Amino acid sequence: MFVDWPHACIGAAFVDIVFLAPSVTMQGGPRPEIQQCCYIVRVTYSEPGAFTGLGTQLRHVLDLMEADVAGVLADLGLPGYRPRFSPVVLALVARGPMPIRELARAISVTHSAASQTVAEMNKRGYVCLVPGRDARQRVVHLTERTRQALPVIQAEWDATRSAAEQLDSELPFPLSGLVPAIASALERKPFRQRIAEAAWSAAHPEVTAALASQDQLASQG
Repeated sequence: MFVDWPHACIGAAFVDIVFLAPSVTMQGGPRPEIQQCCYIVRVTYSEPGAFTGLGTQLRHVLDLMEADVAGVLADLGLPGYRPRFSPVVLALVARGPMPIRELARAISVTHSAASQTVAEMNKRGYVCLVPGRDARQRVVHLTERTRQALPVIQAEWDATRSAAEQLDSELPFPLSGLVPAIASALERKPFRQRIAEAAWSAAHPEVTAALASQDQLASQG
C-alpha cells in the first residue's frame, strides 16, 4: 500500500488516525480499528524509556560510573580491582582490622553486602580473614598486596571525589546530598513498606494481603 498525501504527517498523530483512516481503507489498507491499534501500540511501546523503571535507571547510572572508575584503576596499574573495594580498604586503613558487621556499619552497607565484598576481596588477595574472639567471628585485615597499592587506591578515590563534585555542579539535585537522603528515607521506611502503602496497592487489596501474609510468615520464622 502506498499513501501519497503530502499533508498526512502534519498535526498530531491522532488527527491522522481520525481523518485519514477511512481514506486509507478505501485505498485497500486495513480497517480503521486495526490502524488505531497499530497507532496505540506504536505510541505506547516505542517511546524511549517506556519500560525503564527507577531501579533500572539507578543501576544504569551506577554501571556507567563504576565501569569508568574501574577503567581508571586498570590504567593506573590495578586491573581487576573493583571500585567497591575502596571504601573497605579506606575504612580498614583508618580504623584497623574489624569484624564484617562493624565494617558494614563503617561503610554504610548491609551486612550481606559487606560479606559479599569481603569474600571477593579475600579471593583476589586484597584482604584476609582472621578468627576473632568468637569462633564464628571473622576479622578483616588488609594484605601486603593492598598496602602496596594504597597510593593508587587513594589517588583514584581523590580523583573520583573531585569528578563527582564537578558532576554535582551540573545537576539540579546534587548526588552528594540526594543519595544519602534517599538512603536515610529508606532506613526510616523500607521500600517494601512503601509499596504496600502506595495508592496503587490500596486499590489492589490482593497485593497488600499477599505482602502482609508473607511478612507474618517471616516474623514467625
